[in-house]
Amino acid sequence: MKIYDNFRINLYFIFILAAAAVISYNLFMLSYVRHYSYSRIAQAQNQNINNILARGNIYMGDHLAATNKKFPLAYLVPAEINDGEGGEMADRASSILGLDGNKIKEVINSRSNNPRVISRKISNEQVEAIQSLEAKGLGITYETDRFYPGGQLASTVLGFLGYDSDGKSGQYGIEAFYNDELFGKRWNSGKFLTNSGAVKFLADLFKKEELRDNKSESELDRPADLILSINKDIQQLVEDKLGLLMDKWNPTGGTIIIQDPDTGKILAMADRPTFDPNNYSEYEPRNFLNRGVQEVFEPGSSFKPITIATGLDLGAVTPQMTFNDVGFREEAGYRIKNFSEKIFGIVTMSQVLERSVNTGAMYVQDLVGDDNFLNYIINFGFGQKTNIDLPGEVSGDISNLYSGRKINFLTASFGQGIAVTPIQLINAYSAIANGGKLMRPYVVEKIIKEGGREEIIQPEIIAIPISEKTAMKLKSMLISVVDNGFDKARIKGYDIAGKTGTAQIPDGKGGYVENEYIHNFVGFAPAFDPKFVIIVKMDRPKGITFAADSLSPTFKEITQFLLNYYAVAPTRR
Repeated sequence: MKIYDNFRINLYFIFILAAAAVISYNLFMLSYVRHYSYSRIAQAQNQNINNILARGNIYMGDHLAATNKKFPLAYLVPAEINDGEGGEMADRASSILGLDGNKIKEVINSRSNNPRVISRKISNEQVEAIQSLEAKGLGITYETDRFYPGGQLASTVLGFLGYDSDGKSGQYGIEAFYNDELFGKRWNSGKFLTNSGAVKFLADLFKKEELRDNKSESELDRPADLILSINKDIQQLVEDKLGLLMDKWNPTGGTIIIQDPDTGKILAMADRPTFDPNNYSEYEPRNFLNRGVQEVFEPGSSFKPITIATGLDLGAVTPQMTFNDVGFREEAGYRIKNFSEKIFGIVTMSQVLERSVNTGAMYVQDLVGDDNFLNYIINFGFGQKTNIDLPGEVSGDISNLYSGRKINFLTASFGQGIAVTPIQLINAYSAIANGGKLMRPYVVEKIIKEGGREEIIQPEIIAIPISEKTAMKLKSMLISVVDNGFDKARIKGYDIAGKTGTAQIPDGKGGYVENEYIHNFVGFAPAFDPKFVIIVKMDRPKGITFAADSLSPTFKEITQFLLNYYAVAPTRR
């Protein structure tokens, strides 16, 4: 009997503990896990919002770049409209909203009991006009949607909130890449709690459906806010300068990126053509692409510093080593000439960069050998993704170098026959600028989670393609390129390093399009303690041939702004 009594007491005690656990669980779910969801539902009921958008904000520093905003919409409930009044209501509504009256009549004639939206994001004046009609079956309600205060500013970085098979989700840019964080990561309450048979037993005992392993049920954690590395002031300047380039030279597209070489973070990234994410449906899908990471181009002479870096690092050349240029090189039945078709004669390696001598780049490639050349290109990050936190990044194309054909290595030495992305090229120059470290570029530098907990993105070294000593030599050579080659890019009192590229455009048939080029200028300042690296790229500009002429002034203007912005002291007397 005593044993039986003890068993009953123990069983009762276990029951009490189990009940307490279930109650505690429910309190936890209500007060913490589901608090945010319930507060949003309450907000919906109080404010008459027909859909709640629980999505984190995106900031450029302290400036709001993407948020949620309540917008008015006009709707009809066809079944509530009295017979004989539909025609007049359709005419008056179409006049106020600027819609086709016949389409409104079609909605009314459906006699549906369900509300039908007829116009979204209407103005306050239209709201007042609709409300003044006091028409039964015609009303105003509100919905929450994504709002981008800057309009087109950094739109290809931000992306937009659109629709897919699962409903609303981020499309392109940060909105897509960090969609889970912005919405709140989904997790299954059943999977969280039902690994134990005892919990399943208690679920059956207390009939708590939320404790069962129901995989269709999910909860939303608190949406996170994102802080971008993009600087709003610098981004605005870059957007303005790119717009002026587009107006002046009428290219088919353009890209400007600014990067912090020490960390890899992106300070500005702009594209043309672009779009307004508040009205994305009005634009062609090609406008949504971030060309800095999603399009490739042949870099031309801006790739020569990579070739020279290989020679310097292997000890095959020095800045003052000379080479006799005869104006061409013959290989596999082809005659490969200097871009300008000039003959430069005896030149140093520094002058190979200053005067952009194709044959000099081929000479260095010969000295280092095909295998070494390929290895250095790979170590600089070409032919592979940088893993920047933006969707749709492409890898570029250096597949020609796996063919074993010498001519492909020779043309690659001066940036032809290989394809790179702007982010790859600027990232490689950042490695030169920071002393030899290839960093992973990134756009989001901080994620703010529930309760203000911050996840700070740390800089990450991907590779060390060249030594610090090599980087220092190459910096001096790139300073001489600007000093002796690009007077429009020089800034009094500062050491500016840079190189232009004017590349032909493949025609898809093994040749190149005549008289059309891609221009780019990549550089950094101040050269021996760089605060920023800049790439300016322009596709098929009209009426100008060389990037030194088209892009040098813009590079100088951006550099001058940044030197002033960061209060960088002069490096020269």
